[in-house]
Amino acid sequence: MKVSDFHYDLPERLIASEPLPNRTDSRLLVLDPETGRRTDRQFPAIRDYLRDGDLLVLNDTRVLPARLYGRKATGGAVEILLERLTGGPDALAQIRASKTPKPGARLLLEGDVPVEVIGREGDFFRLRFPDAPPLPQLLERHGHMPLPPYIKRQDTDADRERYQTVFADKPGAVAAPTAGLHFDEPLLEALQAMGVETASLTLHVGAGTFQPIRSDTIEGHPMHAEWLSVPASVCEAVRRTRARGGRIIAVGTTVVRALEAAAAPGELTPFEGETEIFIYPGFDFRVIDGLITNFHLPASTLVMLVSALAGRQAILDAYRHAVGEQYRFFSYGDAMLILPGAGGEPS
Repeated sequence: MKVSDFHYDLPERLIASEPLPNRTDSRLLVLDPETGRRTDRQFPAIRDYLRDGDLLVLNDTRVLPARLYGRKATGGAVEILLERLTGGPDALAQIRASKTPKPGARLLLEGDVPVEVIGREGDFFRLRFPDAPPLPQLLERHGHMPLPPYIKRQDTDADRERYQTVFADKPGAVAAPTAGLHFDEPLLEALQAMGVETASLTLHVGAGTFQPIRSDTIEGHPMHAEWLSVPASVCEAVRRTRARGGRIIAVGTTVVRALEAAAAPGELTPFEGETEIFIYPGFDFRVIDGLITNFHLPASTLVMLVSALAGRQAILDAYRHAVGEQYRFFSYGDAMLILPGAGGEPS
């Protein structure tokens, strides 16, 4: 299957560079994958498509202020994006510099924090922060929110709140699970009052989520690894929902990856560890019935994931419709609900 089969044209003006004033101000494109029908709504209308007994599964990862700035011993500027804290003073990171630093090189971050380049691990550098406070504290003090590369501005203090879900709890991500950004506390409370249950798992989104596919075919793409935890409480919530005839609705592609990875042996069971699961058309979904998601980059692994759920042509048609209707795209953009039986008239 060709990667180019998942391309669509997106005017740059539709890439959202700022969040809307309120989380629930975003629009919602509802897609019924069984009929291809589309409906244009506002995000609070999600209540019209969920019902008593449904289960919303959330990703409670918390985004680290994982971007650091500094300089090399020669004085050249350096930008570091931590990919993963590995325990103690070490971390894996991407480095942007005029010349790639070699193992043994020393860097100096803002605040005069020294860093040693220990070596390479695939696409990442292993760094050591020998004299620094614990890394989470260092990041809170000196780090910047790691806005995606297509947002062409510096992060602000406001991003520390808005590039974070209201249910973020477990630090470890370097990118937000963006479908969750549309929920605020009153909306979650309204859904709970309707009888919609929620459950939380953790998948620490890595910077690899923004890596372009360098292969011409899907099968030739090596998927990046991400750490996840699906606790027994989530597995039990899924079983209860199935028993009462409810539906499992994933809030974000990260939740889909986590649930389907944990169900890979054939049944959903508790799981903690890394996954390189790659979901594209032909995938046999074992857990989810529907998905709340944002609009994703052209020819990306995430467009392939939603195409696996709804069908490639239905997704491309929906994306073209969203472009025509001036929806806002990507992390700070609008949302889509993919749900069989969602109804509505074709747009």
